[in-house]
Amino acid sequence: MTRLVAVSNRVNLDAPVERTAGGLAVALGDTLAANNGLWFGWSGEVKDGAGPPARVREQRGITYAVIDLKPADYQNYYSGFSNNVLWPLLHFRLGLIEFERAEFEGYVRVNRLFAESLLPLLRPDDAIWVHDYHLIPLGAELRRLGFRGRIGFFLHTPLPPPAVLKALPVHRALFEAFGAYDLVGFQTAEGVTAFCDYMRASAGAEIGTDGEISVLGRRLRVGSFPVGIDAKGFAETARKAVQSAQTRRLRESLVGRRLIIGADRLDYSKGLSLRFKAFHHLLVNHKSWRQRVTYLQIAAPSRIDVAQYREIRRELELQAGRMNGRFAEFDWVPLRYLNKSYSRGTLAGFFRASHVGFVTPLRDGMNLVAKEYVTAQNPEDPGVLVVSAFAGAADQLGGGALVVNPFDVEGVAEALDQGLTMPFEERRERWHAMMRDIVERDVTWWSRTFVEALTKT
Repeated sequence: MTRLVAVSNRVNLDAPVERTAGGLAVALGDTLAANNGLWFGWSGEVKDGAGPPARVREQRGITYAVIDLKPADYQNYYSGFSNNVLWPLLHFRLGLIEFERAEFEGYVRVNRLFAESLLPLLRPDDAIWVHDYHLIPLGAELRRLGFRGRIGFFLHTPLPPPAVLKALPVHRALFEAFGAYDLVGFQTAEGVTAFCDYMRASAGAEIGTDGEISVLGRRLRVGSFPVGIDAKGFAETARKAVQSAQTRRLRESLVGRRLIIGADRLDYSKGLSLRFKAFHHLLVNHKSWRQRVTYLQIAAPSRIDVAQYREIRRELELQAGRMNGRFAEFDWVPLRYLNKSYSRGTLAGFFRASHVGFVTPLRDGMNLVAKEYVTAQNPEDPGVLVVSAFAGAADQLGGGALVVNPFDVEGVAEALDQGLTMPFEERRERWHAMMRDIVERDVTWWSRTFVEALTKT
């Protein structure tokens, strides 16, 4: 039986996979446990003298293996090239790129370290599933070391068109590494198109009609595999969370007012500043909502060592202060901005208590919060999802959500008003349309579909 080996940037040896964990953890945990798989990655630890061999632990039918990184490797690979170059590039933010050749060299060096540390743990018939932009060169490094088994890669972020990708000074070297994979997966058909267009124009690839690409002397397949969530599990979590102390406190604090909710990492790709402006526009142009609606925005801290993220936090705090200073009354604060993290169980209860889910990233590979919001709703009185057209989730949920352009502040404000006033029958019809797709293409479907495609390649 073929063993599945998953490789991701981070693996936490001290946090067993729970049903309340994030989508990737649930999907990979279930899939790996089903065939005694191996999960390999960086431990999250930065230490002088770090390096092979990997530390290995077996738990719940899964073998976990991790390595630590040296400070210079962490800086070049993670903080540098991954976060200061690839993340803004893949999210269409060319003006935020800070490219240094030394950091690209460090990025490749750490991918080589991953390969050298993983190779002794591999079997010839293993199927390897590499995850995300941190590890694009890993397949090529494994091939260089002699591994001949199947290797697949999945990109969790968006992929911009070739004109944007070519702004990266080392775009050719980076994308040539994709030739080492047997299967390359993206969240959406748009990502597949961008990849094929780039490979055709810059690598001379021949693109077949069946998703097969001939490039650099190899043949690989490419496809769209939209990530799902544990729909049934999250719905049950939300149902139980209704009676939690946190959810009761939230409901009581609203004093009958309607609730708009957003929950994101604090990141420039999430469009939080424009989201605040849209809510401000709602209060200015739909005055009847003053003192009748509250907007709760949870923004979990992220990459606090990066200057751009500290600036985002300062800007949002200023916007929140100005808005509340203008509109708040002694018994009502229109915007509750919380720069802290909450458990998935707590968020599930908050989602269920809200009337509108506000999910408007400027770019997102998928955005699982949109699916979690829908799944958490009470079927007898569901809320309304307002989602960005530039989130991958809009491709699946557009039949039931209110799809907006996040750059159109007035249009987003109108969608908020529409969501807050939407009749029950329409809300329920839209919710059912979204739930059917979320349940059908859940996180298990995503994992199974990709692995089946990889092992049949």
